[in-house]
Amino acid sequence: MVATRPQAAKGGKAQKITKKYIINASQPTNDKIFDPSAFTTFLQSRIKVDGRTGNLGETITVTNLNDGKIEVVAHQEFSGRYLKYLTKKFLKKQQLRDWLRVVSTSKGVYELRFYNVVGDQDEEDEE
Repeated sequence: MVATRPQAAKGGKAQKITKKYIINASQPTNDKIFDPSAFTTFLQSRIKVDGRTGNLGETITVTNLNDGKIEVVAHQEFSGRYLKYLTKKFLKKQQLRDWLRVVSTSKGVYELRFYNVVGDQDEEDEE
């Protein structure tokens, strides 16, 4: 008995996948507590492709746009949750996780925001 491989559908070409993600860190960058260039190099060294880090090649590009925006373009299957996980890991490493959080504002767009701590001050003023 001979084992056969399943054949591809007619046409045989796989679809090109291109996903684009933007991480908006303009607010903490303007306050000078977040370094987008360090974050860009962190992503370039930590993103895994085929189970290996530092294997980006032509499939994934990480670019630092102006005013604290980082763009990740993937020409293969890539998860936005993985990008959010790596962002949280970088914030923890820089000891910024207590002040900043990662919020998805729309599909493919993540934003770094400060936690709101304004409510505690109003209660003290009334007493």
